[in-house]
Amino acid sequence: MPVSAAAIGGRPQASLIALFGLLGFSSGLPFLLFSAVLFLRLSQNNAGLGVVAFFAWVSLLPTFKFAWAPLLDRVTIPGFGGYWGRWRSWILLCQLGTVTSLAGLGWAAPDDDLGFTALWAVLLAFWCTTLEAAADGWRVELAPTAEAQAPLASAALWGYRSAMVAAGSLAVMLAGQAGWGVAYFAVAAAAAVAFPVLAATRADAHTTSSRAAALLLGLGVSAGLLTAAAILVAGMGGVVLGAAGSLGLTPDSNVTPGVLLLCALPFVIMALAIPHIRALPADAPMLRSALLGPYLDFFRTYGFATVGILVFVSLYRMGDVLTLTLSKPLVSTTGYSLTQIGLADGIPALAANIMGVGVGGWAAARFDRNWSLGVGAVFAAIGNFAYVWLAHAPVTGAVLYVTTFADHFGNGLAAAVFVVYLSLLANPRYPACQYAFLSGFAFLLPRLLAGASAAIQREIGYDGFFILSGVLSLAALPLLPLLRSRPAPRPAESFS
Repeated sequence: MPVSAAAIGGRPQASLIALFGLLGFSSGLPFLLFSAVLFLRLSQNNAGLGVVAFFAWVSLLPTFKFAWAPLLDRVTIPGFGGYWGRWRSWILLCQLGTVTSLAGLGWAAPDDDLGFTALWAVLLAFWCTTLEAAADGWRVELAPTAEAQAPLASAALWGYRSAMVAAGSLAVMLAGQAGWGVAYFAVAAAAAVAFPVLAATRADAHTTSSRAAALLLGLGVSAGLLTAAAILVAGMGGVVLGAAGSLGLTPDSNVTPGVLLLCALPFVIMALAIPHIRALPADAPMLRSALLGPYLDFFRTYGFATVGILVFVSLYRMGDVLTLTLSKPLVSTTGYSLTQIGLADGIPALAANIMGVGVGGWAAARFDRNWSLGVGAVFAAIGNFAYVWLAHAPVTGAVLYVTTFADHFGNGLAAAVFVVYLSLLANPRYPACQYAFLSGFAFLLPRLLAGASAAIQREIGYDGFFILSGVLSLAALPLLPLLRSRPAPRPAESFS
């Protein structure tokens, strides 16, 4: 399979589209296992709604991937990189980390030690996020135009969301029959398949070693990196839990005011910093810094428009993230069994995702950007509002299937147009860094607020919560006219 990193201006080859479908599959397989499925698992294991909501903060980790994304743009994993090149070296390492973390969560069942469960959930979030960042960076580097980007983004999302719903369905149904440990081990086995498939691809054009030597050295280096990451996360987790205890935080604490204050803080900091960033001379050392340069470049390119762009991207997926946090606990408390939930998350969710991503990718490539983003927001809101209907409708398979279909179709459509929009904002000189920053920031505020979802639900009930999530999906629409005046990214040829 050709894996050239040369930028493409027209429609990419079918082999490249298939490759990004595989990478999307690898990234999406574990996602629900540390989010919605884990929330359902905790509820089934008698964890309170407050504990479930706090576990939603595990999903904050992907929003900070910009902190380590510069490594992906500049560092190659020893061993793997000598044969497969930089991007695939990271992808292979992250696949190993993902499989190990899934197995760890299987070992942690039935969640008698929530700290142990949280450790493996954080590691899973870290490794699958880094895998996604590596694939995203490669994709942005390869395809700097909407025509080239839309097929790759759609293929990646088809793979991602198909794997996501398939793994979620499999895990829930297996849990209903054999327990949560078996369910997570089964998904870990499925995730392991992607490693040999990618390892079988051709060598990088600048290879310096044989396949066997690269594989052996890469596995050894990966073992060391996986161990170091586990020790680091365990240490940081102890510090965080100690700090929470000293502040008197419990699952019943009302954290909403503090979370809203944190949500506003990044925009205040940006507004104060932008004049100083734009005033930097072209030869300033900070602009050449591998750590800061890619991000400063983004602020210098868009200026004060950066604040408006980031407000928009923060709002666009807000409702979807809130819905993801409490949708499974709602469905479970309404009276649906694990088998019914798993079946709904299978064929109906998969079909809805395929259709939604397909429509979204087609719309992003063919129509005005603002029009396609607006349609995505409307369908996402419909999917969120559907849970209000489910809460009051009879407990039947048809109701659950229709709600699940509406949710996944709307999310898939919105995700496809959103990924293309974010991809075209990024500078192709710094694809992993800037896309990681944009996609991470897009979910920073929603996932912060998701940790307060139990407190919000206690105040306004499930109906109010899902009405709020639908309204928030529409909240970005008034900003769409303002996006028309945003400066376009500089063309890829200026970066040669």
